[in-house]
Amino acid sequence: MDMEWRRLSGQKIELPILEAVEKTLIRESEAGHKLKVCIGTDSQVRGKIVEFATVIVFLREKKGGFMYISNYKYQKKMSIKERMILEVSQSVQIAYKLCDLLDLHDIELEVHADINTDPNFQSNAALKEAMGYILGMGFVFKAKPHAFASSSCADKVV
Repeated sequence: MDMEWRRLSGQKIELPILEAVEKTLIRESEAGHKLKVCIGTDSQVRGKIVEFATVIVFLREKKGGFMYISNYKYQKKMSIKERMILEVSQSVQIAYKLCDLLDLHDIELEVHADINTDPNFQSNAALKEAMGYILGMGFVFKAKPHAFASSSCADKVV
């Protein structure tokens, strides 16, 4: 799936995402910022459509941050577990696309899953698989309440 990206302001990112991120890393580094990148996805069911938002969050050490956003929809009925795994897989795909570039610039990367570690929540059904998938791909894994990229940032734009 070819994803379209935008800023929170709505401004479209015209460059391919890899190029846009590289320019961002260079610009931020030249401005003296130390960055960390967190990637997360959230979804909402709206009738027969599942809407997703994936975010790439750039955190400036002690200086706030900003994000790139991609929204997309699926018209498919799915279980909560399937939806959670799809969220994680979207985040992992983006992380995988960016990881060599981030390594090159020595930028820390985390993949955030909008999955509750409390077994009383439905999303917990996908926790083991999501954690295994993310860690198995070699990425740092964060779940709720530490997964702000998915549970706060993506949640606001889905």
